[in-house]
Amino acid sequence: MADSTGLYGSNTATNLPRVVLAEIVGTYFLVLAGTAAAVTAALNFPIAGLPADSLTVALGFGLSLIALVFALGHISGAHFNPAVTIGLAVTKKFPLHYVPFYIVSQLFGAVLAALTVLFMYGKQAKTTAALGATLPAQGVNGWRVLIIEAIVTFLLMLVIMAIATDTRSPKAAAGTAIGFTLAVGILIAGPLTGGALNPARALGPMIVAGTYTDFWAYILGPVVGAILAALMYDGLLAGAEEPSAAEQ
Repeated sequence: MADSTGLYGSNTATNLPRVVLAEIVGTYFLVLAGTAAAVTAALNFPIAGLPADSLTVALGFGLSLIALVFALGHISGAHFNPAVTIGLAVTKKFPLHYVPFYIVSQLFGAVLAALTVLFMYGKQAKTTAALGATLPAQGVNGWRVLIIEAIVTFLLMLVIMAIATDTRSPKAAAGTAIGFTLAVGILIAGPLTGGALNPARALGPMIVAGTYTDFWAYILGPVVGAILAALMYDGLLAGAEEPSAAEQ
């Protein structure tokens, strides 16, 4: 049965309000960094004199996640993503009764981030760029969105399980590995789905912008991908034994 010990030595039971605040703040800055970059690119604003593009968006999300995992991981486990929270709970790496607190916190942080982007960039960010909301490319239907989002979130969750839950992995590399994996996932899926890999990241801007195109796929896809990756790692890979000295 899962106890209250989480990723990176965090402990949910010690102070739930503090943990909830960490998830709100972490999700807020994660979504703010990425969606601000997306709005900047959509509005053709330069960053340091250079045009923003899809790489800027991927780096905005990835680099911010690196920093936030190191900053807040020991407090809340640095989930910042309902799919990650659910995947951990399914494999009993996180207490099931804390899942609602985390999901509400993450969604709240994402909505606050979208409101901040609206304040920073004005109405044009909403009318022209939908506040950085993830939207399917032309010709990509909801089921393709679901499958693509499941695939890239599977990759993200696989790395999280390997780095953050397996005692054999080097913990010093956790933030860097997970952040760059998020960036890679966005580069893969971005041209087709916008690359959410995170229901809160998808829903926050959608709610504030009032656009809900295939929202269900942006919820189910990451959740399905995260659960499958967590189950596969927990059931098939985590039990792999390191070779003994005699076998090497």
